[in-house]
Amino acid sequence: MNTYVDIQENEIFEVSPELLNALLKDHTLSTDEQQVNIFWATDNYADRGEGYQCGDEITIDSITGTNGNIIVPRAVKSREQQQQRSREMAEVFTPSWICNKQNNLVDNAWFGRDGVFNTEVDNSDGTHSWIVNAEPVVFPEGKTWRDYVNENRLEITCGEAPYLVSRYDTVTGEPIPVERRIGMLDRKLRVVGENTETTDEWLKAAQTAYMCIYGYEWQGDNLILAREALFYTFIEYYRIKFGTDPLLESLKQIADIISWNLWQMDGLKGVIPNSCIKLPKSKKEPLSLFSPEDLGEQEKLTLFDCPGCKNKDIHSHTGRYALIKDWKENKVLTFVSLLKQK
Repeated sequence: MNTYVDIQENEIFEVSPELLNALLKDHTLSTDEQQVNIFWATDNYADRGEGYQCGDEITIDSITGTNGNIIVPRAVKSREQQQQRSREMAEVFTPSWICNKQNNLVDNAWFGRDGVFNTEVDNSDGTHSWIVNAEPVVFPEGKTWRDYVNENRLEITCGEAPYLVSRYDTVTGEPIPVERRIGMLDRKLRVVGENTETTDEWLKAAQTAYMCIYGYEWQGDNLILAREALFYTFIEYYRIKFGTDPLLESLKQIADIISWNLWQMDGLKGVIPNSCIKLPKSKKEPLSLFSPEDLGEQEKLTLFDCPGCKNKDIHSHTGRYALIKDWKENKVLTFVSLLKQK
């Protein structure tokens, strides 16, 4: 089970170092001259020494070779690690049946009817599941399959992105076959597969689906897992449709889209985590999302020098505002620019 659920960074590196490099990129902090990667944003790995501190970038060397088993999904982590992350970062993952229920609510509203992709089942023993509607999706009058693929969807504080793709249940670690998947991107790719014939048609529509799926996350290891899950989802749906793997050039294009659309951000502030306050790399405790009173006096003073932190105004932070890409308009903008100012 774990071999399937836990994507190995060494496998991606062996296919192409460029792919793994793209999946590590932070577009907010990178420039044309220099790539900056997402950073750990957690002290869970700090005992490994240099390169694994809270503020350190995640490099290819730090997660490949003999370090290839460092990042693992929550379901594979020890119970102690799970509880620690829940305490420190309020990390709680959602089982697939709940993700399915909530994703169904979105689709029920869009299609104007229930049971488009599946029917939910509440079993007598207290467990929950779903029965897949295997018939090709029928679209309501005035809407097409392309309209559905072009709908923007966002998973906030996405963790390993269980609402976007469902390769496995993030709570139990149980793999989910492609034909039973329930993520928002899974549904788009199912529709793409049902309505395209050639590889060119499929690739173009699949890229559009990826351009319309977004998510942000604080912790760097979770973000890598989420990006990898979307990356492997692309490969798996292509295999199901065409019986072979996509070409490297197609993989590079998807990896670039993923690295833009799943980004690292403090969801309460709209900035790169901890960027309103510069923490020394030697700091042993991560900055709490909810407890600035736990900071030292000098750190507290620095934090509250930020007008956004002081007044809880998401538009007034001194930190580095996270950038995203509007693919339809082909422009880069800050995430907070999409939010209405009071």
